[in-house]
Amino acid sequence: MKKLRWAMDGSFWELDMSTAMTADGLARPVPGDPIPLGVSRGTRLSRAKQMHFMQRFMFLPFVPSYSSASHGVALHRSLTIPFSQNCMRGEGFGTLLGQFNFQKFMSSVTGSGEKPNSVSSWLQTIGRHLQNHSLYALGFSSELMLTPDDTLLLSLDSYTFGDNKKPRKKAILHHKFPNHNLTVEAVSPGLFVDKSGNYWDVPLSLAIDMASLASDSGASYHLCMHHNTGSPTQFQGDDHQTIHGPPATLLPGFSIKGAFSFKQNFDFWRSKAPKLKLVQPYDLFLSNPHISASGIIGAALTASVGDCSVRSQDNSQESNGFSFQASGVKSALLADLFASVSFTAQHGNYQRLFLDLTRFHARLDFPSGSRFVAGATQVAQNLLNSQRPSLEDIQTICPNASLSLQQQIAGPFLLRVDSGVIVDLDNQDWPIRVHDPVFALEYSMQVLGSAKAVAWYSPKHREFMVELRFFET
Repeated sequence: MKKLRWAMDGSFWELDMSTAMTADGLARPVPGDPIPLGVSRGTRLSRAKQMHFMQRFMFLPFVPSYSSASHGVALHRSLTIPFSQNCMRGEGFGTLLGQFNFQKFMSSVTGSGEKPNSVSSWLQTIGRHLQNHSLYALGFSSELMLTPDDTLLLSLDSYTFGDNKKPRKKAILHHKFPNHNLTVEAVSPGLFVDKSGNYWDVPLSLAIDMASLASDSGASYHLCMHHNTGSPTQFQGDDHQTIHGPPATLLPGFSIKGAFSFKQNFDFWRSKAPKLKLVQPYDLFLSNPHISASGIIGAALTASVGDCSVRSQDNSQESNGFSFQASGVKSALLADLFASVSFTAQHGNYQRLFLDLTRFHARLDFPSGSRFVAGATQVAQNLLNSQRPSLEDIQTICPNASLSLQQQIAGPFLLRVDSGVIVDLDNQDWPIRVHDPVFALEYSMQVLGSAKAVAWYSPKHREFMVELRFFET
């Protein structure tokens, strides 16, 4: 699965975001708005498969989640129904997904003012409250392997939490080419999240995505066609009401986004010390101490037609890259360079019981190469002329930074913190601040080589979720 992740993630491409707002546990970021590293994920196991695995092999009767904006504390349960091999000439399974609003149930019981004086009275009171249909949400997910290279995912979520009763329908087709991955997706309504943490529903969202397989070094490309229909509205379960309208890139229209990049890895040091004999690491991908770096440079092109091109036109005023708008037609064409530099240092083989893994990862993203060159040129000219560079010019050359720290606590348990770092030179008191941190506790499943259960919490989104992740560091 690691090969399915594209080399140019982060600020340059929108990966799915894990969220507890919906039954399938996924939302897409608004185009152009990067999301935290800790909750951004490429192609992975569906939510239905994750819950089936946790119930069957981890013996969890219910999978908890928390979302302050949607349903509070909820308990999830799945029922998997395997299909025969002759179904649609392929193999597959169907899963019923259920959510129980535990927090609302406890509030209704404690807030009713009833004081039962016997066990039977307590049972009758609980049974009466359990009959409240607003406590439940149901969903259905079906994953069909049409051919060895084609997988079709169909899902339907029917919500009864709060005022959100709009069913969410999704169809996704994955096709594997020898060196590429093709994804065709249709969602109604599509769920998106912006950089402020607000969730938006788009009545109909269609996308076709073609990407080359990521590699440690070398060239790669990504091409996506996206079409939105209907006016976006704020997600009904979101209590983060905004005074601004929906992001312009979610408005009706058609856009094509393509990028080409080249990546190179550098090893400064890699441990050659022998590992403990007859002791399997808790995670094979985290068993080699090293210090390394990588760099990515590339070019991106975005063409849009319709109301969604307004955002591109606004961005063109902030970017020194190539831009073009046709007169009399709502359209825009933007092109620019980008770059990214990352650094990773790891200590420990993750074999011993205590403190045998410390891993640090830092990434600097330069989303607009033209703006960086223009800002750097202006700063250099000011220094050569013995002038003080303006804060605006210095701010222009500051990259987007993200940090990640993993530390073994005991045995297969790791503590992880992911966060962005923002440089705001206008704030003289505290110019550097943490942005959108995500805290996680990871449990490595040693018998699977490289798999882990992750329980994470996002203070900004006020969400908690338990997930399975395979072949990810």
